[in-house]
Amino acid sequence: MPIVNRVAALSDEMAAWRHDFHENPELLYEVHRTAGIVADRLREFGCDEVVTGIGRTGVVGVIRGRKSASGKTIGLRADMDALPIMETSGVPYASKVPGKMHACGHDGHTAMLLGAAKYLAETRNFDGTAIMIFQPAEEGGGGGKAMVEDGLMSRWNIQEVYGMHNMPGLPEGHFATTPGAMLASSDNIQITVHGKGGHAGAGPHKSVDSVLIGSQIVGALQSIVARNVDPLKSAVISITQFHSGTAFNIIPEVAELGGTVRTLDPEVRDLVERRIGEVADSVARAYGGSAETKYTRMYPVTMNHAREAGLAADVARDIVGADRVNDKFIPMMGAEDFSFMLEARPGAMVLVGMGDGNECHHPAYVFNDNILGHGASFWVRLVETRMPAG
Repeated sequence: MPIVNRVAALSDEMAAWRHDFHENPELLYEVHRTAGIVADRLREFGCDEVVTGIGRTGVVGVIRGRKSASGKTIGLRADMDALPIMETSGVPYASKVPGKMHACGHDGHTAMLLGAAKYLAETRNFDGTAIMIFQPAEEGGGGGKAMVEDGLMSRWNIQEVYGMHNMPGLPEGHFATTPGAMLASSDNIQITVHGKGGHAGAGPHKSVDSVLIGSQIVGALQSIVARNVDPLKSAVISITQFHSGTAFNIIPEVAELGGTVRTLDPEVRDLVERRIGEVADSVARAYGGSAETKYTRMYPVTMNHAREAGLAADVARDIVGADRVNDKFIPMMGAEDFSFMLEARPGAMVLVGMGDGNECHHPAYVFNDNILGHGASFWVRLVETRMPAG
């Protein structure tokens, strides 16, 4: 069963929506324009209910099928926020907002779900209720968690929830998913090193060098992955910030380090959190200083439920054929706050192939409009397959 004909007919309209969102990117929870347009479109489509302000600036559209005997309710989620990146793509609809860009394809995700919403509101060829979820603040703001905490699942009695993300490098129109861990947890670390300031040239022996201590900590932290984590499991510790000092001839008293941690296993996550604090403290003390570690858990592992991942893969096969669906995708160390929704309800994250091009979060990233029909068709068939009208 190929791309739905009516959805294919919406391709130009979906592309126009996407280009408008792309020209006017908004960050985190400040997606007021985007959310307003989404809500207006859902009302125009004839959704039975449109609610704004869920999770601060999230939007929910409710579409009831021709029948309701099944009692089923399925949530479909798209993210709306952009990134703080200066765009260099050169496309005619490039960002009009300096320093902000849709460099991860959330404009495309929103357009695809709007296309599916328009089709489903017209046809209603299903038995149950489809919930269109448009989420803010995926890029580090925890908008998925905010929507869940605001009653998303309980208010509409959502029983299953599905998310979709574009995937550069995966052939155009192919799909991928897997049961279990799909994407990594994402945590932040901040390490503050305290030493003793002094003259860098005349009296270094009288100081405790916070820069030296911080440098040693950066290297020592890699021993956690190399020697504490099971080699058959995965972890990433990356120190990406090192701030210290005010002049070339002063040994600074304080150095501040920051970075990210990724894991695919809750036990490994616990281990890494504990060891980072222990290593930083012990290295600092060995050099006569001290270190304070703040470990902030951001997004949990995106853990697909086996049954729902299998169902999603079957729907994708109906659209693009079995040879274009990978249902045993190797987990990635990227992270997604859709993980909070998967902790609240059974469901799955699915990737749709973009073909060749720049990776997400790149200033020259360009979303492939050719996949809009694939994504919208997936949403439509998922609803009609999981809640058949009979």
